[in-house]
Amino acid sequence: MQRHIVLFRVRDDVTDPELFAAMDTLRALEPVAGAELWRIELSIDVRKGRVIVEDATFTTDAAFSLFLALPEHRAAGEVMARISDWWVGDYSE
Repeated sequence: MQRHIVLFRVRDDVTDPELFAAMDTLRALEPVAGAELWRIELSIDVRKGRVIVEDATFTTDAAFSLFLALPEHRAAGEVMARISDWWVGDYSE
């Protein structure tokens, strides 16, 4: 199994409607991601600002590789690059 966890630190000048639209963009990846688990949540801890959490589990390396190559994944990355900085944690279980 591959775990894919991304923390998106949303910039302070981003409005709430922009933030929620970005979360919808990430949630729209679920049907095409090929993940066993796909969660997009807003962190309840706001000490470092607003953080969107992407938490995904892929059952195979191949499924994870396919997800990374999806045009939809790249397009979502472009959306997130406009409003946030992020940190990725990928690991095998």
